[in-house]
Amino acid sequence: HCLAVRAVCQREIDSDRGNGYSWKITLLRNYWKSKVKQEWLSGKYSNIPSQFSLPEKSMYPMDVDTWGEILEAELER
Repeated sequence: HCLAVRAVCQREIDSDRGNGYSWKITLLRNYWKSKVKQEWLSGKYSNIPSQFSLPEKSMYPMDVDTWGEILEAELER
């Protein structure tokens, strides 16, 4: 699970590990974020008609760099 989460959230995982968090805490802090981020990056939420069309679990607090990655992926589609 840790490696799968790191594949999507490498910057976040490396930061948490660098700040001394254990793998268990790091996984807990980033698991849902990685799921939501992967869905955004894969284009699951591209071309939605409105914010009300998004599923409940489509949002998660993310930093500006993460949203930048998502917006770049959208521009490339």
